[in-house]
Amino acid sequence: MRRREFVRLLGGAAAWPVAARAQPKLPVVGFLSARSRNRAAATEGFFEALRDAGFTEGRDVTIEYRSADDQFDRLPALASDLVQRRVSLIAAPGSMALAAAARDATSTIPIVFMIGSDPVELGLVKSFNRPGGNLTGVAYLNIEIAAKRLELLHKLVPEAKSIAILVHRDNPLETEVQVRNAEAAVKQLGMRLRVFEVSSAGDLDDAFATVAQEHIEAVHIGVDGLFGTNRARLVALAARYRVPTSYPWREFTADGGLMNYGAVIREQFHQVGSYAARILKGEKPGDMPVQRPTKLGFVLNLRTARTLGIEVSPTLLTLADEVIE
Repeated sequence: MRRREFVRLLGGAAAWPVAARAQPKLPVVGFLSARSRNRAAATEGFFEALRDAGFTEGRDVTIEYRSADDQFDRLPALASDLVQRRVSLIAAPGSMALAAAARDATSTIPIVFMIGSDPVELGLVKSFNRPGGNLTGVAYLNIEIAAKRLELLHKLVPEAKSIAILVHRDNPLETEVQVRNAEAAVKQLGMRLRVFEVSSAGDLDDAFATVAQEHIEAVHIGVDGLFGTNRARLVALAARYRVPTSYPWREFTADGGLMNYGAVIREQFHQVGSYAARILKGEKPGDMPVQRPTKLGFVLNLRTARTLGIEVSPTLLTLADEVIE
């Protein structure tokens, strides 16, 4: 090899590390979850929205996952870890516990939450239209519409005089709101309410066994990711004990649950992803209004109703946005 060619080759090799270092770093999104890293179908709405906005994981954006595996006491440490990682933003979709952990960990990194209750009432933001600070997100308000869901369940089983509500013990702020709203709604319906606070899959089995032992005539599943994770188990328990049960999301009804009323959860995850993408492009969370669902749906599984011996009135059928047969 000639000396001139050898020098030129050495010069090119020395430039490679410099060129590599000059490449722009990918933005990093911290994804905080109370569940395992395994994605549910609904969660895919978040990643779909990122892709729609031009952020494909691994190519245009890096996702740092932090999952508590249903151990809520781990959330503060996981949120702090994301802050130390200096992520571009934190997505905390699923519950107030997630949003609070992220909020308490940083006052500067943007946070996009998704909760089922009023974020103003819970102190997350100043207002829906102008959140202020570093938080914004989605309030799908399935907790606030619990009264309507209970009313629809009562229309299905008008003879029922008692109902149980399952709530998550480790999510106390939203649990308190859910129980308070349910108590007011049940009182209006002339029913008795039995509250079950659960924190694990085993607790669900115990709760339904007690429902059967106490001859409670209907069950209302609260709004929390714990119940979404255990969707199949809850539907199976309701079928095993033959107890009419209402659920917060359509996925339950599609899997054999009796009914649900509320927002479509995948669409809410999609909105979180859309907001994350807008923040990555430079928008400030404090200027982005908290989103609310534009449509609420009542879905009824007629096949399950027949199995339970429930005769659905034509009037109630006309109220359903979707009937699964």
